[in-house]
Amino acid sequence: MRVILYNPLFVPIKESMKEIYYKYSDYLREKFGEKVYKLPISLPLTCPNRDGTCSTGGCIYCSEEGGSHENLENTMSIRDQLKTNWEKIGKKYGAKKYIAYFQSFSNTYMDFESFKRNIEEVIKLNNEYKNIVGISISTRPDLVPNEFLEYLSSLKEDYLITMEYGLQSVNNKTIKILNRGHSLSDFIDATIRTKAYGLRVCTHMILNLPWDDLEDTIEGANILSALSVDEVKLHSLYITKGTKLGQMFEENQVDLHSKEDYIIRVGEFLSHLDRTIAVQRLLGRAPEEKTLFSNWDTSWWKIQDQILEYMEKNNMYQGCKSKFKK
Repeated sequence: MRVILYNPLFVPIKESMKEIYYKYSDYLREKFGEKVYKLPISLPLTCPNRDGTCSTGGCIYCSEEGGSHENLENTMSIRDQLKTNWEKIGKKYGAKKYIAYFQSFSNTYMDFESFKRNIEEVIKLNNEYKNIVGISISTRPDLVPNEFLEYLSSLKEDYLITMEYGLQSVNNKTIKILNRGHSLSDFIDATIRTKAYGLRVCTHMILNLPWDDLEDTIEGANILSALSVDEVKLHSLYITKGTKLGQMFEENQVDLHSKEDYIIRVGEFLSHLDRTIAVQRLLGRAPEEKTLFSNWDTSWWKIQDQILEYMEKNNMYQGCKSKFKK
């Protein structure tokens, strides 16, 4: 028997669950009455762990594209990127509502007026077309001044505002190996302040980092639940050519976890994750021509199916082991 993930009335879960986990797409459909698509925006930016502010070289897994392989050229205007993407997606899927997603690099790594101008470009376009319902901003947890959050808070009546923070691991030793340049406490501070301004928080996590064990995976779910984050985006570690991690991989300096281990980790993570936290995805992917390792040479949807099969077989569902039930 399949169990349900989300039940706002908190009746017995097994009587009302439709899915094993709470899908972000379901949250958006519940809020807006139809499917909503995220449109990536790429800006000519960098990160403080690339330019020497706190480190150089960037995260060891991050390519020159800044963690995204599907964005348009960052020389295009925000307006042109959004229009190009929604015309393509609208034609293919019949989409009508979108979220503007500032994706690559650290999108708060600039002065306040520049940040404000970027957001105003989205607002100006939406005033014309009336099809953008949200704004998501991907950045580092140590780059969120209150001035930025206060400004975004002034827009939350008209837009779904989400700050997406790259955390990847709750183990500070792993965070240091990754050359993230921040700590777990920076993430906790950013999350508390962001929530205080009434904004949503999405956290990015990589569940098969070579230096993390299952205890780290479970503690990650516990911390996100305790902080009442709103969304989580799970990544499976892929290794891109030309990166520090790529060099380590080619020199046999990293021991990768198996696909079976990743499936177990996702199952345990979701089981300990509060069931009101929306899950954007269960694993990532990258173009084959740019990677040295990605998803154990298996299609992402097959692994996703295997995760759900594993959880169903073991009577697991999101939140079934959570000690921070809301």
